[in-house]
Amino acid sequence: MAAYRSRSARAKGFSLSGPSTPLPELVRGLWDARDLLALLSRKEFFVRYRRASFGVLWAVVLPLLQAIVLAVVVNRFVRFDTGGNFTLFVFAGTLAWSFFSQTISGGTTSIVDNADMSAKIYVPRALFPLVVVGAGLYGLLISTLILIAFVIGAGELEPVRLLLIVPAIAVLVVLSTAAALLLSALHVYFRDMKYLVAAALLPWFYLTPVFYPLDRIGSLHGVVEANPVTGAVELLRAATIGADHGWAVALWWTAGWTVALFALAAVVHRRHDRNMSDLL
Repeated sequence: MAAYRSRSARAKGFSLSGPSTPLPELVRGLWDARDLLALLSRKEFFVRYRRASFGVLWAVVLPLLQAIVLAVVVNRFVRFDTGGNFTLFVFAGTLAWSFFSQTISGGTTSIVDNADMSAKIYVPRALFPLVVVGAGLYGLLISTLILIAFVIGAGELEPVRLLLIVPAIAVLVVLSTAAALLLSALHVYFRDMKYLVAAALLPWFYLTPVFYPLDRIGSLHGVVEANPVTGAVELLRAATIGADHGWAVALWWTAGWTVALFALAAVVHRRHDRNMSDLL
């Protein structure tokens, strides 16, 4: 019967019939699986670098190297006045972007990638994108501490800024979680989703103020300001190296996008959580 439903579902495409899962039941299931979430997140992070000679240091080295390359290349063509160290300015933006892009890339395929586990035990399928977020959080925290150390070493740290570090990480994590939850559910039904996400990330990077100030982009200011990631990038900068002028508006956009993505993710997971196993 399961095989028949699977073939039927593929024939019909996105639409599947079946009972919905009440949202409180989904949330309760995730809460009950919190120990499993922590275990899988920790395992995912350390396994990722287990056989590498530098181990978890790669979680810091890669964003830092990307920031240095970007800073050097950009300075060859145009000089942005950020009011401080330009390399640290880019490093802060790179950290935020790297976490977001890696989270939604891995989160998009997470439910399908864990089809074998879904066949053995029942947990809400939303657990799997949360594991990707949790694994990425380890690297983000380590990299953020390194960024703060560099800012202190450059003599540019204002202690009052550090009050924003927890909200900055929280905003970035919550936004990434909302996007990963929605995209992971859509990918179960539409397997081209991972390619669409990969394609979207290319122009998305340049529309995010990773290596340029928010107030130096002319007519594109409104588009970049409305970018969901811009507010998260600027808040992390505000907590460390200092944000661009007018970043608060971008943060409101980020908040709005986060609420909308969570609402859509809740609807999709509530409606299709019980049916996803037929397509895995």
